[in-house]
Amino acid sequence: MCVVCFVKALVHVFKIYLTANYTYNFRGWPVDFRWDDVGAGAGGSSHCALTCTAAAAGVWLLQDAALGGGAPARPLHAARSQLQCLLQQIRELPGQLASYVLAHSLGRWLVYPGSMFLMTRALLPLLQQGQERLVERYHGRRAKLVARDGNEIDTMFMDRRQHPGSQGRGLRLVICCEGNAGFYEMGCLSAPLEAGYSVLGWNHPGFGGSTGEPFPQHDANAMDVVIKYALHRLRFPPAHVVIYGWSIGGFTATWATMTYPELGALVLDATFDDLVPLALKVMPQSWKGLVVRTVREHFNLNVAEQLCSYPGPVLLLRRTLDDVVSTSGHLRPLPSGDVEGNRGNELLLRLLQHRYPKVMASEGQAIVTRWLRAASLAQEAAFYARYHVDDDWCLALLRSYRAHFKDKQEDEEVWGPHGLAFPWLVGQDLSSRRRRQLALFLARKHLKNLEATHCSPLEPEDFQLPWRL
Repeated sequence: MCVVCFVKALVHVFKIYLTANYTYNFRGWPVDFRWDDVGAGAGGSSHCALTCTAAAAGVWLLQDAALGGGAPARPLHAARSQLQCLLQQIRELPGQLASYVLAHSLGRWLVYPGSMFLMTRALLPLLQQGQERLVERYHGRRAKLVARDGNEIDTMFMDRRQHPGSQGRGLRLVICCEGNAGFYEMGCLSAPLEAGYSVLGWNHPGFGGSTGEPFPQHDANAMDVVIKYALHRLRFPPAHVVIYGWSIGGFTATWATMTYPELGALVLDATFDDLVPLALKVMPQSWKGLVVRTVREHFNLNVAEQLCSYPGPVLLLRRTLDDVVSTSGHLRPLPSGDVEGNRGNELLLRLLQHRYPKVMASEGQAIVTRWLRAASLAQEAAFYARYHVDDDWCLALLRSYRAHFKDKQEDEEVWGPHGLAFPWLVGQDLSSRRRRQLALFLARKHLKNLEATHCSPLEPEDFQLPWRL
């Protein structure tokens, strides 16, 4: 055998060894980063705790009003009141037990099918191929992180900072939050990765090499350690970190930006405002009470509420052929152009109503709702042109409003990490025609239509950073 052939054979054997060593049981890997490797005050968020949730060793979650998170407790003075409270708890016990059983059996499999052992085993060859591709082609670095609940989180980091490209995209880190059956090995990180960004992917608890179960508290704990790893071990400035959430990954994506408001931007792709309407769509009508209770107590994915707590740039990607996050029909293929039931519509309306309440009053909300019915770029452009929206005038008005508060930049309540804090009261003195024009301008800047189904891979050119004023 010639020397060249021997070297080639040796390299081939070495690659096989590395691959086999790489895909062995992830539990045997050393820990690369723990949630408490960061000092209590180092790089912390200015976002204060919102409500205390039940998990013993968990991060803070935004509790839904339906759970009574914001309601003050009423003191019980009389023994009769205490007895009534005890009887009420006894009456609710069967419902609580039924909700718990549903959540930890059928409910978890429906909400997070990727955590099922059989699915992981069936996808194992594809996951191994995905790992090999990320390591060999993009020089990916796999790492094990430990969240504060003890779950081990499987991550993969592709660093482009040494070769950031002509537009400097590699200097930005995109943290990808996968869907309920997505894995970083074959998930949504392909679009920002091929677009030239540095990318950090991670698997939900119970997915791939990650341990635990994918309940909201565990998911938030995992997201917390991923953010800390990106900021303190990978050394990315917060302003250069972009959070990208696809489908159910919108929950952890909005939790991250709510909890760390200094992060640079948020992109939500094919996600929803709240899980309850989608759960009611697929479950029997007779189960409505149980379904609502189970979702609120165990899968409270309140994406819209968390989104409104983030003050930075946001882009919503709405897929016009998406029947997964649509409530238009009941378990049937979505007719072409039927976008009225897409829950991304409610997400946009909630966001704009929070940020620009005066613009979205009455006619503003009505015109945006009509604009959301446009199912194609041609319909969208025609509707926009019909109202003669002057983009330059809208930009000048918004910049003028922001300039009035320049002298209050030292006031943290008025001026935050992304500039003037929301809500903005711009538009209260405008005519109805001007208010409609400004509402359409803002809607078009915050939402982009894509002619694609829910699970279609996002094209690299469709991954864009949000609009900044």
